[in-house]
Amino acid sequence: MVMMSKIRGFFNSIFSKLFRVKKTIKLGFYGPVNAGKSSLANRISKDFTGEEMSSVSKVPHETRTIIQKEKVKIKYNDKEMDFNLIDTPGIATRIDYEDFLKFKMNDEEAKERAKEATQGVIESIKWLDQVDCVLVVLDATQDPYSQVNITIIGNLAARNTPILIVANKVDLKSSKIQRVEDAFPQYKVIGISAMTGKNMDELYKEIFNLIKK
Repeated sequence: MVMMSKIRGFFNSIFSKLFRVKKTIKLGFYGPVNAGKSSLANRISKDFTGEEMSSVSKVPHETRTIIQKEKVKIKYNDKEMDFNLIDTPGIATRIDYEDFLKFKMNDEEAKERAKEATQGVIESIKWLDQVDCVLVVLDATQDPYSQVNITIIGNLAARNTPILIVANKVDLKSSKIQRVEDAFPQYKVIGISAMTGKNMDELYKEIFNLIKK
C-alpha cells in the first residue's frame, strides 16, 4: 500500500513537471528620469530578440507610457526563463514644462510634454502592483540618495517586490558604484553600462538570483 502510494507520487511529480505551464516573469524597469532604463531595456531585448523596444533621447521623459516586450527568453549559462520586459516612464517629484523649453520646444509642445510626463509617472506607480520583480536603474554618476530614489525603493519594499539595483553608466569616469552601495546597503547593487554592454553577463546572473528569492 505504501509502495503504491510512493509510485503514484513519483508519476504525479513527473507528469506535473511535464505539463506545468512555465510562468512568464514580469520584469519592471524603474528609476529616475534619464538614468538609462530604456537603454537597458533595449540592451536586454536586443541581446535575446535582436530588436529594441523603446526610443531613447537626451530629452527628459522620452518614455511617457508603459512599453512592454513580451516573451523574451533570457538565458544565462544553462538556465533560461521567459520574461515580459516592462519599461516604465521615469519617476519624478516635480515636472515643469519650462524644463522642456531648453530642448527647442515651443510653449505648446513643452506643456503637452509635461502633461504626458505627469500622466506617465502616475501610470508607472499604478504598475508597481503588477510587476513580479524590478530592476531599479540609477545613474552611477549622480548622487543616489535622492527623494525620487528613496520613494521608488520604499514603495517597492512596502510591496515586498524583489529588487535589484542597477548602477548604470559605469563606463563614465565620474561613476561611483560604491556611493550607490552605501546609499542602499540592504540591496544587491550591480554596476553596468547599458550603452557599451559592460558587465551584462553579471547582470543576467543576478536577475536569475533575484527570481529565486
